[in-house]
Amino acid sequence: MNIAFPLHFDGRGLTADTSEDQHIRELIEQLLFTSPGERVNRPTFGSGLLQLVFAANSPELAAATFVMVQGSLQQWLGDLIHVEAVDVTNHEAELRVEVRYIVRRTQQRRVAAFAKGVP
Repeated sequence: MNIAFPLHFDGRGLTADTSEDQHIRELIEQLLFTSPGERVNRPTFGSGLLQLVFAANSPELAAATFVMVQGSLQQWLGDLIHVEAVDVTNHEAELRVEVRYIVRRTQQRRVAAFAKGVP
């Protein structure tokens, strides 16, 4: 069973579950938008990606972001996915991330796109 994120109850009053593909997508989203130190029992969990919303775009920043995000994905989700590419763009107060990956169990290619605004 794959628990749905965010955690909620289904129509039967049970913990909602989700498909494997959706579960992996939700795991990627949690990892990308969690800052290191935010989780008490996992202080290194996260990518630090939200800090980039206020950074100026540059080729150097794009390269550093790719390495940072790919490293986080490999560390925390490497047993589930193989990351092929990560594209990160920021515009005003919104960060957009696209991750292209292969699900290791099924060898299916997937693309997950996320957008996160900062209040």
